[in-house]
Amino acid sequence: MVTEFRLPELGENIESGDLVKVLVSVGDTVAKDQSVVELETDKATIEVPAPVSGRVKEIHVKQGEKVKVGQLILTLEDGAGAASGEKVKQPKATARPATEARPEAPKPERSRGASSRASAVAEAQIEEIQTEETQIEERRPEPAEEPPEGPAEGPAEGSAEGNDRWERPAAGHVVPIRPSEPETAQAVVPAAPSVRRRARELGLDIGQVPGSGPGGRISIKDVTNYARQVISSARTSSPAGLPAVAPLPDFTRWGEVERKPMSNVRRKTAEHMSHAWTTIPHVTQFDKADITDLEELRKRFAKKAEEAGGKLTVTAIAVKVVVSALRAFPQFAASVDVAKSEIVYKKYFHIGVAVDTDRGLLVPVIRNADQKNIIELSVELARLAEKARNKKITPEEMEGGVFTITNLGGIGGTNFSPIVNSPEVAILGISRARLEPVVLDGQVAPRLILPLSLSYDHRLIDGADAARFLRWVAAALEQPFLLPLEG
Repeated sequence: MVTEFRLPELGENIESGDLVKVLVSVGDTVAKDQSVVELETDKATIEVPAPVSGRVKEIHVKQGEKVKVGQLILTLEDGAGAASGEKVKQPKATARPATEARPEAPKPERSRGASSRASAVAEAQIEEIQTEETQIEERRPEPAEEPPEGPAEGPAEGSAEGNDRWERPAAGHVVPIRPSEPETAQAVVPAAPSVRRRARELGLDIGQVPGSGPGGRISIKDVTNYARQVISSARTSSPAGLPAVAPLPDFTRWGEVERKPMSNVRRKTAEHMSHAWTTIPHVTQFDKADITDLEELRKRFAKKAEEAGGKLTVTAIAVKVVVSALRAFPQFAASVDVAKSEIVYKKYFHIGVAVDTDRGLLVPVIRNADQKNIIELSVELARLAEKARNKKITPEEMEGGVFTITNLGGIGGTNFSPIVNSPEVAILGISRARLEPVVLDGQVAPRLILPLSLSYDHRLIDGADAARFLRWVAAALEQPFLLPLEG
């Protein structure tokens, strides 16, 4: 029995990855769920397991190659693990509608910083168009037999061309006259009503769409291709419609240089941060928390956390504090749906924690943080951080967060302005705590002060609410008795 192993779906919006390492060789015997290749995607480096056991007959990929979902990876013989005669389930990405006989154009990624209505709406409907366009093309009659939409579509009544092509309405029959579409005021655009309707749905000016048919006639496919061009153009231009980023100068004019390709993680981080910065109006609120008493408790119970397999850090405690703050201020766990003019309030508490790795910044997500005590949170945080640094974190473990915490205190610094992790609306930054002189009861005393930074989306959160939220967090850190250690 020979089994073809193809790259399965790796996560939401992940269609390919760079092959870091092939973990098996021809002739090796592999067990079901044994890792056979290591792949670096936009979000993480993951190991892909074999769906069945068997002996490796042939390897169809090479190290450094970009592998797409559905692509053939290995051929296994004497495969076991599936029922006799049962086919191994293939990834959904390999399935195509029966009508698609032509190669499918690559599906565009989510638009980054697109400011036009055409870009936003086109991207949301691009998958629907790809499936529908062929069906419409097959159903649509030949151009010469399709009636025009509105008076500007065809020749004037009484002309020779009009009498050859169109039959005059019977006497007494009322023909409704539609107002001319904006683009027909200048020139006649050869396009069917269904094509015009699709262009309107995508927010496109049909007069700007280049036609590929006879006489420049515009098809559904032309509209789709033009929508893709609009999205691509929006990615490379500034959000205000300014010119695209200027190319870099030739640095070799001044000395020796070295160029290295961006890793998938670094490229994805750059795209995500650029999108967040250009689409979210950022404001940062600063505050300080006196954690002198908290630090004493942290040291006292640190051993208990270590025995459980975790590390009792300020970050772990901050996760518990933030969850309580989100209950009091639910708008900080929301998202803004601009397309529908709605605010999405989440009823769950998945908290992302930024982790510094040798490949860049990764943000694992602690699920249901409200259901865990501080000891459990410290264990979960240690586990996820280790997986992220050892390239074992999965894309699913970095999705679904409602709020993010980033702590640079272990490195240094006094304050910083973190960028909101879109589509979230707020992020808490923690800097290094230090001893500062503080006046207490008329006396100057050294106290351990923790700098806090809260960046937020000003479309949803007002400055007064941000100040209240951050002060709530600071007060909870200053009063440890409010934070039950184990529940």
